[in-house]
Amino acid sequence: MHTNGMARKKRQGVDIRFPQILKGMKRGPAVIIPKDIGMVISYAGIGKKSKVVEAGAGSAFATIVLGNIVKSVVSYERNEEFCELAKKNVEKAGLKNVKIKKGDLLEKGIREKEVDLVLLDMPGANEAVGHAHKALVKDGYLVGFLPNMEQAKDFYLACEKEKFSEVFMLESIVRDYEVRVYGVRPKHVGLTHTAYLVFARK
Repeated sequence: MHTNGMARKKRQGVDIRFPQILKGMKRGPAVIIPKDIGMVISYAGIGKKSKVVEAGAGSAFATIVLGNIVKSVVSYERNEEFCELAKKNVEKAGLKNVKIKKGDLLEKGIREKEVDLVLLDMPGANEAVGHAHKALVKDGYLVGFLPNMEQAKDFYLACEKEKFSEVFMLESIVRDYEVRVYGVRPKHVGLTHTAYLVFARK
């Protein structure tokens, strides 16, 4: 397991800190950053025995972070370019318990069963709620990473319709601080909204 240090990247003048395992990884589409993936990990309660399915691998940043702590990760990606990028980043991270699959989860569903977490970071995520429910173990979690409130609402209502035992929606807003001898205060520029997280427990 990789634990040492933090890698930093700039986004519109804002420092974003990533775990060292992501240092030097190539970025394609937008990625799930630590403040959000940390909430997914902690609220879903996943660990070394957990099996995870993800849809929307993208650059595989979240995939790699998850693969570093769980038993196995299968990540679906329908975009061929992103799929190849994800595979290269996973290979660079040295993870043998992660598999990137080229395919559209909405068309073929989730072949994996008895999984502990399904993480969806994809357009039309609300349409995949039924597939996720079938794939999960009892008390397993479905989590939607949803940039817009309308998407989050549709996903939330789809989870309720599918009869998940618990559904809740959160947002993580992090403030970075300027620490100086003569004063401590929040930085003028910060990272606020990235996405809404909808959690649904089977």
